[in-house]
Order: sequence, then C-alpha cells, then structure tokens
Amino acid sequence: MTTDPKHLTDSEASAEAARLIAEAYRPEAPVTPTSYRDTTPLPAVGAAPPVPQPDSRIVPPWALGIAVASIGVGAGVTGLGCGAWLVLHGLASVTLAGVLMVTLPLAGIAAAATAIGSAVARVRRTSTRTTNIYEGTVVQRTEVTATARGLLSRAKAGQ
Repeated sequence: MTTDPKHLTDSEASAEAARLIAEAYRPEAPVTPTSYRDTTPLPAVGAAPPVPQPDSRIVPPWALGIAVASIGVGAGVTGLGCGAWLVLHGLASVTLAGVLMVTLPLAGIAAAATAIGSAVARVRRTSTRTTNIYEGTVVQRTEVTATARGLLSRAKAGQ
C-alpha cells in the first residue's frame, strides 16, 4: 500500500476515505444524556381511600371589600374607556353627525348654564329690592380735600 495520494488505487482510496471519516466522527468522550424519563409506575402508599379536604379558608372583610371595589373600578374604567372610544370614533369622522356629536352636548350645557344663571339673577334681584329700604335724609358731598402729598398719599372727603 502506498501513502502517496496521487498513486492510490480505487480500493485504497475508498479504504482511506472510510478511515478518515471514521476518525473524524469518532467520539472523544462518552456522550452524556441530557434528559431522562422514568417509565416505572409509581408505587401506591397504603390502602386507605383518599379523604375529602373541604376548603375552609376565611377571607377577611377588608380583603373582600378591596376585591369588590377593584372589580367596580375596573368595570367603571372600562365603561369610561368605551365611552371615550365611541366619542373619539365619532369625532374622527368629520361629518355633520360628528360635528353635532360635539356641539350639541356643549350647546345643551351652555343653555342650561344660562337658564340657571338667569334664574339665580332674578331671585337675587327680587330679594334685594324688598330688603334694601332706606329711610332718612341723604347728604351727598362732592368736595375733595387733599392734605397729604406724596406717592402713597390718600385723599379724604370733606366733612
């Protein structure tokens, strides 16, 4: 057998190729498995039947209140979010309905505020007429005497 690769016969070349392949793929160390499944059945412990164990946890009232409040807040926030989505969805479409969706509630609020304000003003006006009745002589003095001089001086009305 010759070792010169240029002068190998076909049988020598295939034997050399098989040797090189076997040497390249030869494991250096034994392969350790990475997982293992035990298929043996589990042993039964004792002959007694299972005993029911009822749930006897007691929830404190404060925890129950917090849980109920959390559910209520969550539902309320979800409702507000859905309402905001509907309003913004209506505003996104620039149509007559979208414009009316914004202006009609604002106009209604403004009309209600105006009506309430005028009613309060009427009540205030009628109540002050009956209570502010002055009797006696009225003296009107228009003379002003300036006795102090300077930047922060004050004027006194004449006596």
